[in-house]
Amino acid sequence: MSFSNYTFDPSKYTPFAIASKPMTDDWRRWIAENKLLGASNESIIATLTQHGIDKDTAIKELQAVLSHPYFYAGNNSVQALKKIESHLDIFAKLAQLSIKSQQIERRENLSKEEFLENYYAKNAPVILTGMTRNWSALSLWTPEYLRSKYGSVEVEVQVDRNSDRLYEINLDAHRKKVLMSDYVDAIANGNATNDYYMVANNGNLAKTELKSLLDDIDFPAYLDGTDTDGKVFFWLGPAGTVTPLHHDPTNLIFAQIYGRKTWKIIPPYYTHLLYNYTGVFSEVDYENPDYQSYPLFRDIPTLEVTLEPGDAIFMPVGWWHHVKSLDVSISISFTNFVFPNSFNWNYPKIKR
Repeated sequence: MSFSNYTFDPSKYTPFAIASKPMTDDWRRWIAENKLLGASNESIIATLTQHGIDKDTAIKELQAVLSHPYFYAGNNSVQALKKIESHLDIFAKLAQLSIKSQQIERRENLSKEEFLENYYAKNAPVILTGMTRNWSALSLWTPEYLRSKYGSVEVEVQVDRNSDRLYEINLDAHRKKVLMSDYVDAIANGNATNDYYMVANNGNLAKTELKSLLDDIDFPAYLDGTDTDGKVFFWLGPAGTVTPLHHDPTNLIFAQIYGRKTWKIIPPYYTHLLYNYTGVFSEVDYENPDYQSYPLFRDIPTLEVTLEPGDAIFMPVGWWHHVKSLDVSISISFTNFVFPNSFNWNYPKIKR
């Protein structure tokens, strides 16, 4: 049969029908999550139909989700979680009644006993203004000093951070070994950037000759100078380096030796509003927050302090912080307290 002789007979064909888009497991998970978060049935059905799912199919699937025993069990867990979150909300509201809750004290020459009773045991941050006064590090540690004394030492740094928003979570992909002299030259000759940084996770004090830097430090009474391996960390980088919003799993003291760093600090009773989906990190980019994606972050109050050379800050376990270098910066941090400093955490691994 030639096409020129072909005549279309519509009676022999079934007309096309516009079918509803299929219900998928992704949509079923979306329904369950939104119901657990408190969304109304009407809003869920409206969203499903807006995305091409037949209304009757949407209603049927919603009913199936709500009647499923797995959803019932999940809802019980959510109720327990909401109780904890309401408790945190109350702590936050009570804290806002005090002017002191919006400030971090600056204290000099704290005794071991006072530090333990008033800050460590109370999970309260404090700036320790006199802790580094007698440290040789405060006068010695400059980029030039590090180049001259440790220039031939191979150190590990993080690189190509600007190519990956999750550079801290994906830290293994950003490790690189370089000579200290080359790294210091890059800092001295470069501009402000977050693309490369020597951070705690590089572990250079424990793994290299840089460990002799500890000879330039006098440990205060609340730190154990004999227990430093894997508990003391060296930081070196250009202006513009950022440690994204996170909390640490232990208590720590962070001492600023050279340059300045600004800390944005959030108390732990805001944890449930910080979109902590992986490990210890918030999903929110503190410097450019996306309030459409993360609306709960909009009204969270932040404490801000700038550490000058010689300042040290006690950051209690669980307190959130975002840190940015204002200058070429050298810092050192400690977790080797003489008090208990090991805690059990349940870290989220939520797929979005």
